[in-house]
Amino acid sequence: MNTEGRILQVEGLTKTYGKNGTTTDALRGISFDVLEGEFLGIMGASGSGKTTLLNCIATMIKPSSGKVTLRGNDISAFSGSQLADYRGKEIGYLFQEFELLDNLTAGENITLPLALHGVTGKDAEKDLRQIAARLDITEVLDKFPSQMSGGQKQRVAAARALISNPGIVLADEPTGALDSKNSKTLMDKLSAVNREQHKTIMMVTHDANVASYCSRILFIQDGRLFHELRRNTATETPASFYERIVTVMAQLGGGSANVL
Repeated sequence: MNTEGRILQVEGLTKTYGKNGTTTDALRGISFDVLEGEFLGIMGASGSGKTTLLNCIATMIKPSSGKVTLRGNDISAFSGSQLADYRGKEIGYLFQEFELLDNLTAGENITLPLALHGVTGKDAEKDLRQIAARLDITEVLDKFPSQMSGGQKQRVAAARALISNPGIVLADEPTGALDSKNSKTLMDKLSAVNREQHKTIMMVTHDANVASYCSRILFIQDGRLFHELRRNTATETPASFYERIVTVMAQLGGGSANVL
């Protein structure tokens, strides 16, 4: 398949929960492409289907119909070792609540995906030092999660999502548990990774400030695409893009304060 710069394609994706007449349509035929090296934001009101969409791509849940392809490969056809390789090597997942293991140090949490796929020793240590320096968390590598701030824990979680050099990073409300200062620090780091390493990132967020770091935003309403915004990264400032985001959010949910 000729993907022409597309790393991910979502085609007619639907997801219905429930049965016997009590069903909820979380996704209603969503289709879009994600380009290699893109920083794509997903926004929408609470219950719009944005996290369901992310979890379908992550293979955490199975869509009712439709198809998701990564580099031309239909992920719904994956099973066994092929599915494990997809989850462990092709995608990195950044959770809102960190999801670090309390009995492991930061360094051990970060290198866990490598260990699960047989990468240990000097190779793992080299990758760990590089990603820790990039995210400014070298000083916490020997600390346990209980000894770290929220901002440090989320950057450790980001390092874990990135260390396997996945094709795409999926981030679900990555700043949701952070204050504004730590949110900015994390987004500055992720933006630098996207810009300097051409890393593809797909992020669900409710925060217009966070979304202003993206190069494109898809707005979802009731399981369908509602609107799309693109930022001209060469000429448009994040502040200007923020204003356009807030305008769409007001149209989407009756005011930016009500859009989750």
